[in-house]
Amino acid sequence: MSGDEAVAAPVVPPVAEAAVIPEDMDVSTALELTVRKSRAYGGVVRGLHESAKLIEKRNAQLCVLAEDCNQPDYVKLVKALCADHSIKLLTVPSAKTLGEWAGLCKIDSEGNARKVVGCSCLVIKDFGEETTALNIVKKHLDSN
Repeated sequence: MSGDEAVAAPVVPPVAEAAVIPEDMDVSTALELTVRKSRAYGGVVRGLHESAKLIEKRNAQLCVLAEDCNQPDYVKLVKALCADHSIKLLTVPSAKTLGEWAGLCKIDSEGNARKVVGCSCLVIKDFGEETTALNIVKKHLDSN
């Protein structure tokens, strides 16, 4: 190549930025994003039997319980296990909401959840990667 020829610079496509998560989100939204991220990493366990096994082994990092669970013995057991093994416990208002977050539903063509199955208890054993939502949940747990 001689010095007279112009060399075209390679065209670099713009990098798509990751979705920005606002710092002022509420705990419920942050918990939803955390559960969905954990589910993507295979870190969510649903149901009483599997949750109790993980809590007993002390492999659980967070337990989420639905407030509208209609079996008081179920609620007492989960709360007692979490207290005995020093596992953080959060509650959500609806089992249907928790079931949707846990992936117990069908997603229609418009992206809406259909046929949602309720989930009274789930345990997170692996949060996946560090996110802003996870930091908000951890900050909420530390303040309580």
